[in-house]
Amino acid sequence: MPTTERLAIIGLDSAEPSLVFERWRTELPNLAALADRGLWGRLESCIPPITVPAWACMASGRDPGELGIYGFRNRRDWTYENLGIATNLEIRVPRLWDCVTQAGRPSIVVAVPPTFPLRNPPMGCMLTCFLTPSVESAFAHPPELAAELAARFGPYCLDAEDFRTSDKAALLERINAMTRQRMAICRHLVSARPWSLLWLVDLGIDRVHHGFWQYMDPEHHRYVAGHPLAGAIREHYRLVDEELGALLPLLDDGRTAIWVVSDHGAKRMDGGLCINDWLIQEGLLALKSLPTAPQPFDLAAVDWSRTRVWGEGGYYARLYVNKAGREPRGIVSDAEYEPLVCEVRRRLEGLVDHRDRPMGNRAYRPAELYRATNGAAPDLIALLGDLHWRGVGSVGNPSLYVFDADAGPDDANHAQQGMHILVAPGGPRGELDASIYDVFPTSQRLLGLPPTTDVRGRVLVG
Repeated sequence: MPTTERLAIIGLDSAEPSLVFERWRTELPNLAALADRGLWGRLESCIPPITVPAWACMASGRDPGELGIYGFRNRRDWTYENLGIATNLEIRVPRLWDCVTQAGRPSIVVAVPPTFPLRNPPMGCMLTCFLTPSVESAFAHPPELAAELAARFGPYCLDAEDFRTSDKAALLERINAMTRQRMAICRHLVSARPWSLLWLVDLGIDRVHHGFWQYMDPEHHRYVAGHPLAGAIREHYRLVDEELGALLPLLDDGRTAIWVVSDHGAKRMDGGLCINDWLIQEGLLALKSLPTAPQPFDLAAVDWSRTRVWGEGGYYARLYVNKAGREPRGIVSDAEYEPLVCEVRRRLEGLVDHRDRPMGNRAYRPAELYRATNGAAPDLIALLGDLHWRGVGSVGNPSLYVFDADAGPDDANHAQQGMHILVAPGGPRGELDASIYDVFPTSQRLLGLPPTTDVRGRVLVG
């Protein structure tokens, strides 16, 4: 295989393989043409298949346990209160651009989560991700890049704000504008600056899934036939394909490998399981007083002296044992721990939904999934209803089953399989399913970098 001088990784957060490769393939000519020229297929995500940690897993070849990042919000220690949003400061292993920098070569890194706050930025340039609080924060490296981009493109759009709003028309405009700006910035940077690695992540597809899935999917519980927004997701995919069509001529020079990837896929959301209310019902979680209305778990009056297990919600659920000698007011002894975890797992996997049908929940011990369990790992990681259900952490809900997310309307959940298309000069063609862990070692091979030992994944080409 000829030497690859450059690698462009184009990240489309949440791009769903069944839509790209099947349902809308003929409407996405640029993606289809790339697939015809290279390897394409499904890209297995990590568990959990969440933006954070999935992009960090992809960029480092390490799993969530090795990173010590189990979702957007993580326990920073074994206390009850110290939960925080995962940031760039939690990443303590080299990512691909660090390896490129070590080789003395420049990178362009745009919005790959989590890259805020800026720390040890690569040789070249970096724009931080959607977890950046605002453009008043330091989001650009070198710092003068912020003014350069503002002069050309206006204020840098970190995210499509309020993507769980009920004002869908305005939301769609914000999502489309974000994608157009992100791609325009990328075209400018690859034209104006030297680079060996480009890694871009655009959130538009993820945001349009969460905001508009109900309008296109007849199996969604809120579906209404003939809705004016029925084509919103398809049109956004077409927009992304058009923007790729404008970017690809700047990359496709016979010496650059191009890899389009998503960190996970998407599917309809059927509802949310109120995990802490269920634990209360099961006699495993105790409150000093019951709220009269739904209340965030952080504000609940938990009686830790009688609580054996509690949970955190999100696109999946995490369950923690109140373990003696680990938690400040732990009550579960070492002898009780293993039987309790097994029993909670059995009960959770046996749950039925609001229609008395088996939910199909799957609960995992971190040691079953990861090569290490750094940080304050959950005792159980639960994927609910084959990821058609999410976990809801609040307490005092009128039912164990709710049909909106804690933060507002949300139509879609994440699917375990993302997608990828890899076109390398002189490289192979055809369908090849892969894993997000394969991206790091394969990229090192493509760029001629020394391989990092003891990472997950395999080399797909070369």
